[in-house]
Amino acid sequence: MRYGVLGAVQVLGAGGVEVPVGGPRARALLSLLLLDAGRIVPAGRLIDGLYGDSPPAGAANALQSQVSRLRQAVGVHAPIEFHPAGYRLAVEADAVDAHRFTRLVASGQRALGAGDLAGAATVLREALDLWRGPALADAPYAAGRAARLDELRLTAVEDRVEADLGLGASTGQLVGELRDLVGAHPLRERPRTLLMRALYAAGRPAEALAAYEEARRVFADELGADPSPRMAALHLAILRDEAPRPPGLPGQLTSFVGREEELRRVGKLLGEARLVTLHGPGGAGKTRLAVEAAGRRDGEVCFVELAALPPRTAAGQPRPGEPGGGGDVARAVLAALGLREAGLRGPADPRDAAQRLVAALRDRRLLIVLDNCEHVVAEAARLAARILAAAPGVRVLATSREPLGITGEALCPVFGLAVPPDGTAVGGTYPGGGTYPAVRLFADRAADAVPGFAVDDSNVDDVLRVVRTLDGLPLAIELAAARLRALPVADVAARLDDRFRLLTRGSRAAQPRHQTLRAVVEWSWDLLDEAERRLARRLTVFAGGATLAAAERVCGADLDVLASLVDKSLVVAAGGRYRMLDTVRAFCAERLAQSPDRVPVYAAHAHYYLDLAREADPHLRRAEQLRWLRALDAERDDLRAALTRSIDDDPLTALRLLAALSFYWWLRGLRTEGAALAARLLAVFGDDPPDDLVEEYALCLIMAHLGGAADVPLRPWATERIIPALGRPPRQPFLLYLSAMATGPPGEGPLTFPEMVERWGAVFGDDPWIHALGSIGAGLLQLFSQRADEAAREIADALAGFRAIGERWGMILALAATAESADARGDHAAAAAPMDEALRLAGELGSTVDMAELLRTRGDGRVVAGEYDAARADYERSAALARRSGAVEMVAAAHLGLAEVARARGDLATARRWCARGLAECPAGWFGADATRFGLMVASGRIAQAEGDDEAARDWYRRAVAATSGVRAMPTLADAVDGLVALADPGGASLLLGAAVALDALPGRGRGPARQTRPPSSAAPRSPARRR
Repeated sequence: MRYGVLGAVQVLGAGGVEVPVGGPRARALLSLLLLDAGRIVPAGRLIDGLYGDSPPAGAANALQSQVSRLRQAVGVHAPIEFHPAGYRLAVEADAVDAHRFTRLVASGQRALGAGDLAGAATVLREALDLWRGPALADAPYAAGRAARLDELRLTAVEDRVEADLGLGASTGQLVGELRDLVGAHPLRERPRTLLMRALYAAGRPAEALAAYEEARRVFADELGADPSPRMAALHLAILRDEAPRPPGLPGQLTSFVGREEELRRVGKLLGEARLVTLHGPGGAGKTRLAVEAAGRRDGEVCFVELAALPPRTAAGQPRPGEPGGGGDVARAVLAALGLREAGLRGPADPRDAAQRLVAALRDRRLLIVLDNCEHVVAEAARLAARILAAAPGVRVLATSREPLGITGEALCPVFGLAVPPDGTAVGGTYPGGGTYPAVRLFADRAADAVPGFAVDDSNVDDVLRVVRTLDGLPLAIELAAARLRALPVADVAARLDDRFRLLTRGSRAAQPRHQTLRAVVEWSWDLLDEAERRLARRLTVFAGGATLAAAERVCGADLDVLASLVDKSLVVAAGGRYRMLDTVRAFCAERLAQSPDRVPVYAAHAHYYLDLAREADPHLRRAEQLRWLRALDAERDDLRAALTRSIDDDPLTALRLLAALSFYWWLRGLRTEGAALAARLLAVFGDDPPDDLVEEYALCLIMAHLGGAADVPLRPWATERIIPALGRPPRQPFLLYLSAMATGPPGEGPLTFPEMVERWGAVFGDDPWIHALGSIGAGLLQLFSQRADEAAREIADALAGFRAIGERWGMILALAATAESADARGDHAAAAAPMDEALRLAGELGSTVDMAELLRTRGDGRVVAGEYDAARADYERSAALARRSGAVEMVAAAHLGLAEVARARGDLATARRWCARGLAECPAGWFGADATRFGLMVASGRIAQAEGDDEAARDWYRRAVAATSGVRAMPTLADAVDGLVALADPGGASLLLGAAVALDALPGRGRGPARQTRPPSSAAPRSPARRR
C-alpha cells in the first residue's frame, strides 16, 4: 500500500490501483491522519483541521461520523483505530509520500554535506519526484504544515541544483531553471547565488555580475538590506575571475596572460569540429590554453591528465622496460569521469575499458580534454576515434607535441607568445592590439618573484632580449623570471645569450623551439647546487607528485632545499603536493637514470607506498573508510607506478603491495587494472608461490581470475584449501570474501555462522569485520536456500556488526540482503528503508553502478508487491544511472523490468517493445548479461503466450533454455519449464525439469523473491530475474 498527500490525497492498493476515498471531508480527514501515520492524533487537532474556526455543534460526534464514512470508503486499505486520546491510522510512516520525502531529503543533504554529489543528486531527485501537486491539497485548514513541506521542497530543489553544479551538469539548463526559481522567489538569496555560479560556469561572467546587481537592487528596495557576505564574496571572486571553475577543470595558481586570439580560434574550431588538437613544443602553454578554452564553453567538461601514464611506442605498445597494459588512456578517462569498471558486489565486467567508456558516453554531451597525449599518441588517437564515432554529443580537445592524425582532426598550432620584433619599444602593439603578451607575462611572473618589479626604461632592453631569446615560450619565460630572485634582469639576459650562442654556434635560426626550452631547463639545472640537483633528480620518481612526508622519506628532502626548487619554478607547490612540470621532470629523470641514486630511490618509493597501503587497509574496513579511500585516490598514480616497477625489480614487494591494495581496488571498481597487474606478477612466480606469501599469492590469483585476466585459471589448492589450513585470521581479511566468490558455497549445504566458527574458528579470530562478513555469507546462503527466517537472523547480525564499525561496503551487502529477505517473506514495505539506506551508502562510495542495480532490485520487489508506478520509476532511474555508467547489461535489465510493468498492466505491445530493445542492447558472454538475456527471452515468451501466439511463446522458451548452455547456474531456468508445461510441451518440459532439479532452480527452491510460483498465465507478473 502507498499513500499520498503531496498533491491530492491518494490511496494506492495492489497493482497501483487507486482506492476511492470519498468527499471533501473524508479526504481532509485522511490527509490529517496520514501526516501523523502510525501515531495517535488528538481529536481536537482533527476537528481544527476539518472545520477551522467554525466547528459544528457536537464537533466530537461530527468527527466520529466522518471517521465512520472514511472507514467505509477505504476499509482495510487504511485501517483507522480509535483510542481514548484520538484516532490512529495504522500504516507505516514510510508508506506515506510526505514522510518518505522528508527522509529522502535528509539523506540527500547528508550526502551533499559529505561531498557525495552524485548520491545527493540521485536521492534528491527521487524525493522531488514524489510530488504530484500542492502539498495537502485536500486539507485547507492545514496551511501551516503545507507551508513547511513547501519550504522543504524548495530547499531540496536548491540542494539538487547545488549537486548538479558540482557534477558539471549542463549549465544552460540549470540557468533556465534558476531564472524561473528566482522569478518565483525574488527575495530568496540562495537561488540568486546559484544563478550567479551557473552563469559564471557557463562562461557568462558579465551576466553573473548583472545578476548580482539585480539582487542588490531588489534586496535594497524590498528589504532595505544588502546581500550577505557570502554572496558579496562570490561577486568579488567573479570580478577577479577567481570563482570556482567548471567541474573537471584543474585550478590555476597564476593569472592567464595573452592568448585572446588563440582562445577565439580554439572556440571557433570547437564549434566546427569535434576533435581539436592543440599541438606545439613543450612549454608553449598548450595545457593552460586548453583549460581556459574549455572553461569558456557551456556544459560538462572532463579534464584527463595523461602525463602519469607510461610511455608507449608509435604502435601503441609499452616501450621496452616500461610498465603499462592496453587501455591505459581509456581507464584514465573513466577515472576522470568518476566511472567504475565494476560494482561493489560482483566480478568485473569482462568488456575492456574502452567498450565501457564508449557505452557510457553514447548519450552524453560533454567536452573531454585529453592533456599531454604525445607519449601515448597512438592509443589516444584510437580511443578518440572510437568515442567520436559512437557518441555524437562528445567533443575532444587534445594537447600534444604532435597531431593525433585521425580523420576530422582540426589542428591549432601553439607556439610562443607574441614578442616585439627588433626595434620595437615595449609599449608597442601587435596587430591584435595591446601590449605584447610575452612582455606582459615576464612582467607578471617577475613581480611574483620580486615584489614591486616593473618594466621601465632602466630594464626594458634586457626584458626584450630575454623574451626574444626564449621565442616567447611561456614556461621558459617563467623559469627565467624566477631567476630574478638571485640575478638582476641584465645578468639573466646575458647568461641566456651565452647559453644559446654555445648551443647554436651563432646561428639563432638553427634552434628549434623544443631545444629552446630544453636549453633553459639545462641552464636552470646548471645554476642549482648539488643538494638541489640531488632532490630534483629524486623527485622524478613520483608519478603524481609528492606530499612533503613522501618527499622527505623517499628522497631525503630537506624543506629548505625543496622550498628553493619551488622558488626557482622547477617544482610547483599546490594542494599540499609538490609536482614537477612535465618538461622539467623529463629532463631531471634523465639525470636520475644516469645516477647511482636510481635503484635505492625506486626501492624507497616502493616501500613507502607499501607501508601506506598496509596502513590504509584496516581503516578501509572501519568508519574512517571514506577518508582513507580519498587518501589512496590521491596516491593512485604512484601506487600503480610503485607496483609496476616492483614486478621486475622486486616481485616479493610487488606481491605484498598488490595484496594490500586488493580491497581498495574492489571498493573503487578497479578490477581490470588490478587483474592486469596480478596476471603480470603471476607470470613472474608461475605455479610456485613464495613460502611465506601463500595468502598473498592466492589473492593475486583470484584477483586475476575474477578481474577477467585472460588465461588465468584458478588453482584449486590455492582457493579451496588455503582458508581451512590457515589456523589464524588472514593478513588480508578480504581474501575470505574473494575466496568465497571464486569457489562458491560449500558442497554439503549452507552453514550457519556458528557452524562456520565451529569448523574454522581460528580463521575468524576477534576481528568484528570478519565476523560480520561470516554472518552475511551465512545469511545469503540461507536466503538462497529459501530458509527465510534463518536468513533474517544471520543478516540482522551481519548488519549490526557492520554498523558497529561503520563499514559502508559491508552495510550495503547486509542492507540489500535485508531487503531481499523481507521480499522473500512477502513483507515488501519492510524492504524500502534498508534499500534506501543502501542507495545512500553506495552513493557515498561513488558507485553509480551499484545504485543502478539497487534501484532495479527495489523495482523487482515492487513489481511483486503490485506497486507498478513505483517500480516503473525505479527502473527508469536505474536505466539512466546504468547508461551513464556504461553498464549496458544493467540498462537491459531495467528494460526487462519496464516490460514486466507494462505486461502486468495489459499493455503487451509496450512490453514487447521493451523486451526487443533490451535484447538488442544486452551483450552476451558472461553470467550477468546472459541471465538478463534469459529473462528477456522468458518475458517475451510470456507476452507471446498472453497474445495467444503459442508457437512464438514455445520458440522463445526454447531459445531461453538454449541460451543457458555452458552457464553453471541459471536461477530462473524453471520459468521456462513453467512456460512449456503451460503450453503442453511435455517432451521439452521433462527435459527441462531434469535440468531445473540439477540446478536447484525449481519453483520454491530458487533465489528469494525472484522466484514466484504463479503460473505464467496469471495476471500478476513474476519478478524479473535477478543477477548476483
